[in-house]
Amino acid sequence: MRHIRSRKHSSAHIAAMVAATFSIAASAADEVSELPEVSVQSAKEVPFKADQSASQKFTKPLIDTTQTVQVIKKELLREQGVFSLTDALRNTPGITIQLGENGNTSAGDTFSMRGFNASNQLFLDGIRDLGAVTRDVYNLEQIEVVKGPAGADIGRGSASGYINLISKLPSLTDSNFATIGYGTADKKRGTIDVNQKIGDTTALRINALGFDGNVDKRDEVDNQNFSIAPSIGFGLGTDTRFYLYSQHVRQDNTPDGGIPTIGLKGFYNTNANLNAGRKVDRENFYGSDNDYEKVNADMVTAKFEHDLTANSTVRNISRYGRTNVDRVTTGMNTGATGLVAPSADPATWTVNRSRQRIDRDDEILVNQTSLNSIFDLGGFKNSFVGGLEFIYESQKSKGFGTAAQTVNGVTYTAISNPVANLYNPDSNAVLGIPYAIPGLTTDGKTTTAAIYAFDTIDLNDQWQVNAGLRYEHYNTKTTAGTIVTVANQAQFPGYAVGSIAPSGGSASDNLLSWKTGVLFKPAQNGSIYASYATSYTPPGSANFALTSTANNQNNGALDPQKTDNIEIGTKWDLLDNQLNVTAAIFRTENDKQTSFDDMLQPAQIGKTRVTGVELLAIGQLTEHWQLSAGVTKLNAKALDQQSNVGLDTTAVRWTPDYSATLWTQYQFSNFTIGGGARYMGDQKRLVTTENAATTNMPEIPSYVVADAMLAYAVNKNLNLRLNMYNIFDKEYIETLNNGGGRVRLGMPRSAMFTAEMMF
Repeated sequence: MRHIRSRKHSSAHIAAMVAATFSIAASAADEVSELPEVSVQSAKEVPFKADQSASQKFTKPLIDTTQTVQVIKKELLREQGVFSLTDALRNTPGITIQLGENGNTSAGDTFSMRGFNASNQLFLDGIRDLGAVTRDVYNLEQIEVVKGPAGADIGRGSASGYINLISKLPSLTDSNFATIGYGTADKKRGTIDVNQKIGDTTALRINALGFDGNVDKRDEVDNQNFSIAPSIGFGLGTDTRFYLYSQHVRQDNTPDGGIPTIGLKGFYNTNANLNAGRKVDRENFYGSDNDYEKVNADMVTAKFEHDLTANSTVRNISRYGRTNVDRVTTGMNTGATGLVAPSADPATWTVNRSRQRIDRDDEILVNQTSLNSIFDLGGFKNSFVGGLEFIYESQKSKGFGTAAQTVNGVTYTAISNPVANLYNPDSNAVLGIPYAIPGLTTDGKTTTAAIYAFDTIDLNDQWQVNAGLRYEHYNTKTTAGTIVTVANQAQFPGYAVGSIAPSGGSASDNLLSWKTGVLFKPAQNGSIYASYATSYTPPGSANFALTSTANNQNNGALDPQKTDNIEIGTKWDLLDNQLNVTAAIFRTENDKQTSFDDMLQPAQIGKTRVTGVELLAIGQLTEHWQLSAGVTKLNAKALDQQSNVGLDTTAVRWTPDYSATLWTQYQFSNFTIGGGARYMGDQKRLVTTENAATTNMPEIPSYVVADAMLAYAVNKNLNLRLNMYNIFDKEYIETLNNGGGRVRLGMPRSAMFTAEMMF
């Protein structure tokens, strides 16, 4: 029987989601804060340029912040026709997207930044945003990309920085904004943003999104997203303010496992026929029509602010959030035995299929209390932030099986996964769904208590020094089950083969992360700075799942990895403060990675060192000419790293030497025309001393992709926009799996037409 998915939401369902907003208690977000000190550097609004971070942990405007911080505002995303977070992040160089391990496919937003995995370094209003979901930008004011180790800012795991998403919140200005869009691949999208004042100091805001559509040049793959984000603010414009806001996401997608790499440059197989095979059609879908991905994500936040004085504000933020991902997808075994060529006739060639299932719950409960204050001490101006943070995080994943086996007296039959014809796969083939095994659940929890403080001291009009630190105690516990087999029975004395033995572990430690910097202002509109920062990544940081495997970084007995960063840079506001340009050079070194010594014994001796240069420019060149551009040069090296078979690791995966992004647009009369391009250098998959000619797809080749936009303002209440993506129809690899056998190709030439209405 075919799997039938409902693609409709009843009015009762929608009403229940809205009602749930104000029925959940406690939840918090770091904020679209009104810092006690506001430095207005532009006489008029610059749509793409931000002068201030929305995070209360920054004590100074961005031009006087001693690290690289790029702010991507909603105005830029709207002009580009960008809807997903991964697409939005293409506005900042140095970020790459991942596909997953061998036959597995990563879910949600999975990416690296400056050479280090940063998938679990996503924050919403300053609070960690858990869940393997694909995020939309419909409810975001801006995206703040903070680069360099940031342990003092956010705590554990921040080796390369973090991304802070800033929510839309109510204001006392009435405004109503809606969009309706239709695009290639039958994509339909609508959003609404309604902000209404309902009293002298109270306002209500509702943001909502509806999306339904296919994926360009991909058979069977489609996505549906219904999301709503209601919020209310009390005491707006007064000394005491309270916000209650939430977000509810319902996604119903067909996941995409990609296509085999046969025929692409660098493909290798020991079978001579396959090695000379042609490419598959990019539209081929190797999964089943009963593949699915359902996402239910809910969170509610309460934020309280009180101005003690004109220069001091105290805040308390609480948040509760929970996300469930239930996913069945089809991968491909494209290794030496995965692709089969029984004859020289390509019509007979096949590829093995694997079935993957995820049923995972992420949960978070956070409370933050902070104080922002500006005061004089010893004749020097101090801009101070201090706070306390208490966090509970958990991730629970059910265990599934596919093979014939007997577990705790229950006999399971193997699921059937018929092979797919390599060049003509059948999505109607009946594939088995991995079965759940009771007791095989992995349940990881981490509790954290932290205290932090930041202070910037103005020594005079030209010199500033700053320092910040965060002291935290974390406790991670993992409970799991392991099936006892003949091979591992010795590890579980007293447990019979076929039983489930308890496994897991615990780890706790105290971490002290810090940063410091010095800044010189040769002019009011410019700064030159140097900074140093640290962070720590303890075992189990990403998913709270500890293991006893000796060479695994999540072994609870290992020391935390330590990251150090040195950065020297300069920032300038030019053209009457309408254009910001920044330049920075940096070196980041992550130490105590798991490796093997000369005797091939596990040891924490590995390092990754990334040195680089980054240039950014954002703002406007003239009143009608906007610009956003950036380029990054990275040199990433793996030091003292060796595999358990003696192969040295010499490079760092998915870290291009160069990456760049550009978007520019010009307005004349009622028309706006714009365009841009992004360049991504070669990304290495093969990072050991193996022979690249015989190891299958050693890298993702470099590519350039260009986009364009044309808009027409019919009147002050209606704007029409046509966005065209990949206008030269460049075929390029967007993501490649770690085994080199599967790829997802980047978006082909496509378009989206959007009508924007203000009312």
